Amino acid sequence: MPGITRRRFVGTAAAVGLGATLLPKGLRAAEFSYKMANNLAVSHPMNTRLKEAADRIREGSGGKLDIQIFPNSQLGGDTDMLSQVRSGALEFFTLSGLILSTLVPIASINGIGFAFKNYDQVWKSMDGDLGAYVRQAIAKVGLVAFDKMWDNGYREITSASKPILKPEDLAGFKIRVPVSPLWTSMFKAFGSAPASINFSEVYSALQTKIVEGQENPLAIIESGKLYEVQKYCSMTNHMWDGFHFLANAEAFKALPKNLQDLVQENFNKSAVDERADVAKLNASLREELTGKGLTFADPDPEPFRAALKKAGFYAEWKQKYGEEAWALLEKNVGSLA
Repeated sequence: MPGITRRRFVGTAAAVGLGATLLPKGLRAAEFSYKMANNLAVSHPMNTRLKEAADRIREGSGGKLDIQIFPNSQLGGDTDMLSQVRSGALEFFTLSGLILSTLVPIASINGIGFAFKNYDQVWKSMDGDLGAYVRQAIAKVGLVAFDKMWDNGYREITSASKPILKPEDLAGFKIRVPVSPLWTSMFKAFGSAPASINFSEVYSALQTKIVEGQENPLAIIESGKLYEVQKYCSMTNHMWDGFHFLANAEAFKALPKNLQDLVQENFNKSAVDERADVAKLNASLREELTGKGLTFADPDPEPFRAALKKAGFYAEWKQKYGEEAWALLEKNVGSLA
């Protein structure tokens, strides 16, 4: 099938006539040459840990499996790469559950507003029964989702005009959100005026006051230099976002069982390592962004959660996801609807 190359050299090496004599001792020319892609910068902890996993897999397989990493949307946007991994043109891909929900609706359940009170609840849910339920749904569209999700972080609200300290502060607030029903639904429940704007246009939209604020993890607020056009950052932790590690099912099954186990073991290990990296990064970014002029606030999440319940937000999404999935969510986070 497309993307699977057996018993041959990786293209570049073959093209310049490099043979097995130049491979590290004990390794051989790759029988399987696979591609792994993501949308994050090379410097992000995800790509550091992905490379470590790929190196361990190459060594552990004796060179039989070579995985090339393509970061920073080199192979296209998220929807493009999702199509590629489904067709087999790409073997591995990491994707936010909130975007994957365009194909697998239940995948966005990890983004329910103010559901997860802390990371302990996140990982108990996504490493446990809720995550397994979502992975079963993903399997029905020809993809294999590995057991451990990668961390993208909690999302925070920034503003040019005022800190967001209570739900009432969001009434009439013009906020940029990604193009997603879940985001729009949540901010409308607060009485906000959400505007769906592509991230590439967020800086200019804030600069020209088309919107007053936006919401993103701290790493994106920093890398997008949004602190230049925003004054306040409220640590609302209103949504947790993570990446599913996805494999094309046919390509994955084409690997011998021992290589399947090696791949899962190493990418799952690197996912856990990346979680710790992101936690450290977020702690340092708050201090760094303070130094760049952002004023931070730590609002109480309980009034926000109560406002969403009163507005019928949780009841609406419980109906959309179904009783079984919602019960698995509430198992670790407590009653929402």
